[in-house]
Amino acid sequence: FSLIRPALQRGEIVITDRYFDSSIAYQGAGRVLLPSEVARISRWATESLTPTLTVIMDLPAEIGLGRLHSTDRLESEPLAFHERVRQEYLNLAHLDPERFLVVDASLTIEQIHQIIIERVGAIKSLKRNLK
Repeated sequence: FSLIRPALQRGEIVITDRYFDSSIAYQGAGRVLLPSEVARISRWATESLTPTLTVIMDLPAEIGLGRLHSTDRLESEPLAFHERVRQEYLNLAHLDPERFLVVDASLTIEQIHQIIIERVGAIKSLKRNLK
């Protein structure tokens, strides 16, 4: 957050691999805390700085875990944990479809790339920043 806001204020485009929504999914659904409480704390911690777009690379948990080459603390959690996290991400996307892009991660890299490029290209504020 301390790096994101200044970069945005300079007109830069910021891409992160984890942020607000990951906290809700992993700490809320994954850890069986109330997602609404995690969201409230996250909004406070980030001063309500919400992403313009969150891309969810969606796969059933079992398939996603099968793609790992090594595991860390989170990836070592049981399958049920990962399925709860996946379902929470999908729930978040359902609640705010304008801000989320759910991509079928079983597609080819080329197909995934094309889907993401099309959605990013449609972001009006991004077009303004690129001029």
